Amino acid sequence: MDYYELSVAGVTRQLPIIQIAPDLAIASFVILGDCELVTAAAPLLEKKLPQVDYIVTAEAKGIPLVQELCRLRSLPYYVVARKSVKPYMDHPLTDEVVSITTQKAQTLCLDGKDALLLRGRRVAVVDDVISTGESLSAIERLVEKAGGEIVARAAILAEGDAAKREDILFLEELPLFPLH
Repeated sequence: MDYYELSVAGVTRQLPIIQIAPDLAIASFVILGDCELVTAAAPLLEKKLPQVDYIVTAEAKGIPLVQELCRLRSLPYYVVARKSVKPYMDHPLTDEVVSITTQKAQTLCLDGKDALLLRGRRVAVVDDVISTGESLSAIERLVEKAGGEIVARAAILAEGDAAKREDILFLEELPLFPLH
């Protein structure tokens, strides 16, 4: 197996390069369980964020990062766009997305109570990696449906062409690996 060496926030990881399509491989970056990387990266990303009322992420890989960002900012609550409507949700908002890693349509959902919190508020959308931007766009549509104002888009890594975008904040670039 081939690996890509990533250094971010003073932490180095060997990321396995995984084929996700006939013509494309990615360096698999997973922050779930990686306390060292999350606690090193979060303060650097936090410094780049403007003043916000809420931080929103998609289930599940962005959750530990958003938890740490909110702790650093003393924000008491963050919002998670879930991957399915749950029975306890009241008047959920939904949007569909196909991302580079899921490769099939997924529904992202905001609980109605979370949507009410976002109305008229300054919101940062945060994830672990921004690649094609499809997941980011779906979360943005949910925040906009809820009446929130998106003031920042941020991630630890920007993958491929996302690193060229001027509308996102990120710490490091992650290359894509085209296969021929």
